[in-house]
Amino acid sequence: MARDKGRDNPGRSRKPKVLRREVFVFTEGEVTEPEFITFVTENGTRAEPGRELVCTVENRSAPTKRRKPLPLVEEAIDKWVEVERAAKKAKLKPTDWNWPQVWCLFDRDEHKDIPTAFSRAKQAKLHVAYSHPCFELWRLLHYKNHTSSFGGVCESAAGILRQQSGFPQTYGPTIQSVSKEQAKRVMPGQLRGKYEKARQYAKALSPEYTGPDQNRWDPFTDVWRFVEDGLDVVDY
Repeated sequence: MARDKGRDNPGRSRKPKVLRREVFVFTEGEVTEPEFITFVTENGTRAEPGRELVCTVENRSAPTKRRKPLPLVEEAIDKWVEVERAAKKAKLKPTDWNWPQVWCLFDRDEHKDIPTAFSRAKQAKLHVAYSHPCFELWRLLHYKNHTSSFGGVCESAAGILRQQSGFPQTYGPTIQSVSKEQAKRVMPGQLRGKYEKARQYAKALSPEYTGPDQNRWDPFTDVWRFVEDGLDVVDY
């Protein structure tokens, strides 16, 4: 009987098994958050290069009303039921690095159902990255520290952000900031090389604003947890 040449051959090299994790994300924003995710996954420094991660933004085409925190979480729960079932079928365990994750990225803005959204996400074992008043605070922390309240007004954070370098300015009799729509676009120069500073500033906000009412966490953002725990990135 002919011997299998690929078996029991000590000289035959074998490729190391690559761990692969799938991450599914539901974002409140239609433009900024997906573009941020794309930048991080394409440019980020992975915690361990030998690990493979595939991140999918699940609700890219969702209408505005389905992007509010509570409907977003409910849709994410449906996805998690499907994903968890598949993971268990594949014999994965929650303690495995390649156990899949479902993340929800949403803001305080003027939403009234934030505590309920958090409660439902926690009950379903979803991951949440939350910003108060909005995701623009996380972007702003790449430029400067900010610890004072925005009064829950996102435009206050967005207005300061648009004045930073990397946002095109219109010069004439007066200097006018880039438009709100233009400012939603994420450019590499706005982020590259600034993660450690943003993370440091964001983590410093956490101890003072972790009471039970998320509506009062002003300012607050823990997007850095999504970067590190979700996307397995330590720098970009």
